[in-house]
Amino acid sequence: MTPIVAVVGGGQLARMMAAPATSLGITLRVLVESSEAAAALPAHQTVVGLPTDPDAIDRLLAHPRPDALTWEHEHIPAEVFDAAAAVGVPARPGLHALLYAQDKIEMRGRMDALGLPNPAWAHVETEADVEDFLAVHGGHGVLKTARGGYDGKGVRVIDSPHAAVDWLRAAADGGPRVLIEEKVPFERELAVLVARRPSGEMREWPTVESIQRAGVCSEVIAPAPDLSPALAAQAASIGDAVASGLGVVGVLAVELFLAGDRLLVNELAMRPHNSGHWTIDGAVTSQFEQHLRAVLDLPLGDTAATAPWTVMANVLGGARARLTDALSEVDDAGARIELYGKGVRAGRKVGHVNVSAATRDEAYARAVAAAAIVRDGGGA
Repeated sequence: MTPIVAVVGGGQLARMMAAPATSLGITLRVLVESSEAAAALPAHQTVVGLPTDPDAIDRLLAHPRPDALTWEHEHIPAEVFDAAAAVGVPARPGLHALLYAQDKIEMRGRMDALGLPNPAWAHVETEADVEDFLAVHGGHGVLKTARGGYDGKGVRVIDSPHAAVDWLRAAADGGPRVLIEEKVPFERELAVLVARRPSGEMREWPTVESIQRAGVCSEVIAPAPDLSPALAAQAASIGDAVASGLGVVGVLAVELFLAGDRLLVNELAMRPHNSGHWTIDGAVTSQFEQHLRAVLDLPLGDTAATAPWTVMANVLGGARARLTDALSEVDDAGARIELYGKGVRAGRKVGHVNVSAATRDEAYARAVAAAAIVRDGGGA
């Protein structure tokens, strides 16, 4: 029988695992929220349900048993890990690692323990806690919910303790805990992707720069422009230290702030990540193939870039009701369009475009132009 990888979550990340799974002869079994989910059509096998539904998890793990269970998002209840363990299916990454991508307070504490570069931070429970932190950090801070935030959600820049009151009250009533971090005067946001298999083998892709607009990734440039060899090596070293220190299995994304000559850990994701979509067309082995290899403990593929520059431009929402209408309008033969099969709404990631070229400027201009056409015909 062919290997089976079960995936919790039916979004675009699970969808993009389908092609490499097919190429490798792996059966992809996906827990999708509905039959209309992005991954529902390309997956080889689907189970409709939510990760909070024990019956759906039982069906996902049913005979023939998967060889590994993995995820395309971090919002996985602990009971899912228990169910996998009960039937002998390895969960990768395990809860011991995934915890640090689920909870920012746990993550910050673990980064400190590993000696990795954190911004100044504190777990806050009262307005007085917030006031004390602001007093020693220039009167400004970044308030975050420990769980549940992504793409700019659960993040708030504040300059007054009063701005934290609603989140502190919610935390006191059983909601997510709250932390505050220094407002880092960063110049750029970088990301390093690392894959690790259970045997300990690790491979890193070139460090990239992500460009954010309104708290959401808009473009990714690979490799990160004008990054010194020393900083590139430091970024890779941080990625390796996180992967090995937390016992991650699969693809790990470490988002970093670059402030002067300092790299600071921003966030972690233990799954394929938006900053790695460029690898589909710009690296020998894509992050999606590598994730499958890693969770099955197969030898990892080469992570070298296949072009001097690759730029990924996200398609964020748009004016089109049907994105495929744009396919006949993009006349750049080198623009690699990936659509996610999702309904269009403002700000939603519904696709991306990769372009590889000899120069950064050319790759960037062409990727952004093609994404604009896909989004709404090229308008602003």
